[in-house]
Amino acid sequence: MTSTLTPAKPVNSPAQVLVASLIGTTIEFFDFYVYATAAVLVFPALFFPDSDPTTALLQSFATFSIAFFARPIGAIVFGHFGDRIGRKVTLVAALLTMGISTVIIGLLPSYAQIGVWAPLLLSLCRFGQGFGLGGEWGGAVLLATENAPEGKRSWYGMFPQLGAPIGLLLSSGAFWILLHFISQDDLLSWGWRIPFIASIALIAIGLWVRLSITETPEFQQAIDKHERVEVPLVEIFSKYKRSLFLGTFVALVTFVLFYIGSAYLLSYNVKIRQIPFLDALAIQIMGSVAFGIFIPISAKMAEKFGRREVLIATTVAIAAFSFVLPLLMGGSQGDIFVFSFFAMALMGMTYALIGTALAAPFPTRVRYTGSSLTFNFAGIVGASLAPYAATWLQANYGLNFVGYYLLIAALITLACIFASGKDEI
Repeated sequence: MTSTLTPAKPVNSPAQVLVASLIGTTIEFFDFYVYATAAVLVFPALFFPDSDPTTALLQSFATFSIAFFARPIGAIVFGHFGDRIGRKVTLVAALLTMGISTVIIGLLPSYAQIGVWAPLLLSLCRFGQGFGLGGEWGGAVLLATENAPEGKRSWYGMFPQLGAPIGLLLSSGAFWILLHFISQDDLLSWGWRIPFIASIALIAIGLWVRLSITETPEFQQAIDKHERVEVPLVEIFSKYKRSLFLGTFVALVTFVLFYIGSAYLLSYNVKIRQIPFLDALAIQIMGSVAFGIFIPISAKMAEKFGRREVLIATTVAIAAFSFVLPLLMGGSQGDIFVFSFFAMALMGMTYALIGTALAAPFPTRVRYTGSSLTFNFAGIVGASLAPYAATWLQANYGLNFVGYYLLIAALITLACIFASGKDEI
């Protein structure tokens, strides 16, 4: 009887835990961002050819947004099984769901071949991507944090977050490399399919790593102490509505900033500034490097000064940055490089801590469901329409209003951080 109350000893080595959490999110975000890049460079011409360029881009961004509405559904389904049967098997299922959807996108016929069925099938596959990612993120964060030593949760929780910049780097880099070997016409004709289909190799590696790990000690302890609940979703909405609401808006500016600094910036550079594809991708690649560098910096600062304090300081910095957004984006190509660097550096500072912060208020028995739902609700309010909204605001009111959009998101996030207690972040 006494042994069940003794903290379970980790059975996965730190290297196993961190590699398994990192590689899964890297693959998932590679798949997710390959779509975002193609949504700007390829899909308007191939799947929405009967519209004018701006309308085609907006339609492409509309299919892009579908994934964010699918993610909470994935969070509910995978979160339920993650809290009922375990983190490991659920993460494997989420990875397969995302991977299969991505590969199918690479095999889809275009509008010219099957008409309106092409964008419909594209939307269905995008839903599948969002559904899979909705279950992946929360499990990867818990895999890391529930194996973390005392006082190291921010550092361990940083590793799955690194998957986002690495995935962005790989997805942008894949198109950048392709354009060095094939023409832009070949890219539109068949080359765009390569990154989608090539994700098969990444999925195989991810499955091999994921299948080699065992269950997290905290979840195993919950099993031993019979703490699991029948329907985690019911407990979340009956006992943790406040944490769900505040967490959603604590993460709001993280999503808005990221999609302004990635998908929207890429479309702005290519469609409005008429910057060549290669140069626009180079800007995004540089931004992804800054994103990745500042994630561990933020994690170390959080261990020294506190997660809440670093999130507050970073959100204030993002609010200040919103005022220089129109100046840099409206300036020279060098100014756009500066914009991308600082936008994605700030993104790294906030994103590093969001995973651990959103998981903090929930007990082990419902943590997979709670953290996944919070993160993916934030994706709906912050990310799903961000490229669309920024494109529409810029086209109708100018870049100043894109800055105001980011400022409002930062102020909402700041208010919700202050409303959250220290034990809730």
